[in-house]
Amino acid sequence: MSDKMTGPKSYFPSIEKKYGQPISYWMEALDSVRDAKHMEQVAYLKDEHGIGHGHANALVHVYRQENGL
Repeated sequence: MSDKMTGPKSYFPSIEKKYGQPISYWMEALDSVRDAKHMEQVAYLKDEHGIGHGHANALVHVYRQENGL
């Protein structure tokens, strides 16, 4: 059985490599805009942290899922 990640989490290794921070850093960053809508959170990561749209969307998707949003 393979341990290969699928879905939005499959982007996590490349996010960590490209932006130099662990995923926990981005999850904590999203705490500051917890009450915002999905696309507002994506825009926050893009505008404030320079993350590309696909990576930001993957982070937000997992953040919202793991926090019951």
